[in-house]
Amino acid sequence: MSVNQTTADDGVAVETTPDARAAKADRTDMVGKALGLLVLLGDEPRGASAAEISRRAELPFSTTYRLLGSLTRDGFVDYEPDGRRYHLGLRIFQLGQRVSNHHGFAGTAMPVLRRVTEQTGEATILSVRDGHHHLTVNKVDGPQMFRVTSDPGHLGSLSTTAVGKALVAFAEDSEREKLLAELPLERLTEKSITDRDAFRAEIEKVRRQGFAVMDEENETGMRAIAVPLLNSQGHAFASLATAVPVFRLSLEGLEAHVPLLQEAAAELAARLPQR
Repeated sequence: MSVNQTTADDGVAVETTPDARAAKADRTDMVGKALGLLVLLGDEPRGASAAEISRRAELPFSTTYRLLGSLTRDGFVDYEPDGRRYHLGLRIFQLGQRVSNHHGFAGTAMPVLRRVTEQTGEATILSVRDGHHHLTVNKVDGPQMFRVTSDPGHLGSLSTTAVGKALVAFAEDSEREKLLAELPLERLTEKSITDRDAFRAEIEKVRRQGFAVMDEENETGMRAIAVPLLNSQGHAFASLATAVPVFRLSLEGLEAHVPLLQEAAAELAARLPQR
């Protein structure tokens, strides 16, 4: 049997065998699989059964069931016995709140979002980019009965939303070109842009006018307008939006809120840590 020497974190040399290295690699792989299950559960607001998660993760049922058991024991996942469904647990919420506080989204951003909502009477949403999606990090609902469904933690399309278009349009040049070439163009409604040339033209329009519009492209009956939060290089690290149901405000009326959003975005860009 061959034995190799490696150096531990404390600088002491330790001997490792192929079996030990394989066991360590297997543990690392299981951590990755467990994290993958959490990501899948994040896409299931109503929860999912172990069989459904196993199928989506392309893992053996026994492996999935064992990992879900460990995650449930540690509070990262909740199990609903009646429906035999798993949901993200409170431990994930606690960690998410810590991340939000670290980036200033909770303490710093919320007063600004509340002020915008007070002046518009509509929902105000703050999002960042997460790969090929936008991630809602804060939202303040308006006083009206009709409620916007993009809650904090929601992952949404970059191509069909105002916040997403603003993030794409004001990304770094190389990143924007990559997104324009590779971004999945989902058809979520009849108005969704699914042609790549048309989407490129839309993004160029957003860059020219300085704001993005969603007019029932992401959800029938809803429209929104968004502006970027720009860093010192002029690239978006977040975007800020006002969202309304179509029966309550016309597109022209919505665009009248652009100066207010731009003022709030500039204030947030000066206060928030820029990723």
